[in-house]
Amino acid sequence: MPMGGFGAAAPAAAPAPVEEEEAAPAAQEKTLFTLTLKSFEPTAKPKIIKEIKSMLGLSLVDSKKFVESAPKQMKEGIPKDECEKIIETMKALGGVVVME
Repeated sequence: MPMGGFGAAAPAAAPAPVEEEEAAPAAQEKTLFTLTLKSFEPTAKPKIIKEIKSMLGLSLVDSKKFVESAPKQMKEGIPKDECEKIIETMKALGGVVVME
C-alpha cells in the first residue's frame, strides 16, 4: 500500500513546480524586451548611422552596414524604460524601432 500512496503523491507534487517555472519566464518577458530597427527615412540615414555607432559601439563601416540591412535586431534583454528612450531618440532622428 505505501507504494500506491507514494505513486499518487508524486504526480500531484510534480505539476506545482512546473507552474512556477512557467510563471517565472512570463514575468521576465514582460520586463525585458528586444529592439529591432525596422526602417528609416532615406534623408535621415547619416543621423541613424551615427546613433547606431554610438549606441552599439560599432565602427562607422559596421554601423553603415547595420543600418542598410534593416530590419535588424539592435539590442535584446533591455528594460522597458531604456527601450522607450531609444525608440524616442530614433523616432526623432527618422528611424522606426519596434519593441518586441
